Amino acid sequence: MTQDELQELREALISVASKTLARGSLTYGVFKADGSGLRDTVITLIRDRSSGQPIAFNALAVMEVAHGSATATVLHLGLVMVDPGQRSRGLSWVLYGLTCLLFLLRNQLRPFWISNVTQVPAIVGMVAETFSAVYPQPDDRSRRSIEHLLLAREIMANHRHVFGVGAEAEFDEARFVIGNAYTGGSEDLKKSFDVAQKHRDEKYNSFCKDSLDYERGDDFLQIGRMDILASKDYLMKSVPRRSVLVVGAAAFFISLQRVLLPIIYWFDTSRPWRRLRARNT
Repeated sequence: MTQDELQELREALISVASKTLARGSLTYGVFKADGSGLRDTVITLIRDRSSGQPIAFNALAVMEVAHGSATATVLHLGLVMVDPGQRSRGLSWVLYGLTCLLFLLRNQLRPFWISNVTQVPAIVGMVAETFSAVYPQPDDRSRRSIEHLLLAREIMANHRHVFGVGAEAEFDEARFVIGNAYTGGSEDLKKSFDVAQKHRDEKYNSFCKDSLDYERGDDFLQIGRMDILASKDYLMKSVPRRSVLVVGAAAFFISLQRVLLPIIYWFDTSRPWRRLRARNT
């Protein structure tokens, strides 16, 4: 995008944020004054169809995290903001799962890791129910694996700036709780338990209340995986029936471009396709 387009996008994000917070109160990520926070970030922006005004967005950061002898791409679910007057319109399926589904398809259906930092019970539950192998969560569906732990260590060591956590915040490796998390530019996002949006399943509300110190300002660091199983559950459980065909069409064309066409072109021995060489050349 050009600098003018980037500035227009940034103003749209600020417009949504200003409906909830004081303008300029957030200073990390996509709200950095120099615009550097937009680099390596996937923006999902929703506009009102009739007025064209921005009403919600999600900023997902693409992090390259050391993982063993290689690196792993981790998609951080990032900051989600919705105009308070639009919160009853059922936008969460777009703001979270849709972008991750499209990212999976563009990644040629290769699973990838996701991370999430939050103290909001509704978000903790949504992440646990949308993605695979999520840790932590309030039941035994997922355990803390060595992969979870190594990724969490790398994220906390080198990527705190992505989610506005200061260097003084402590990380509990057993519970994946970040203590005193709101010191790195995200101070205005700190909530009390009473104010934080609750989940329809009481187990997530109790989990957050019992595990987090809201007065100090704690967050969970959740780590999970986006894979074929998670995408199936998302399409069957989260996407409204009226939108399944639209999502399916988008998924088909991305799959055609990223998965099916390379296979077809590979069997064409007459010419190469981008970096993919024909099988007999």
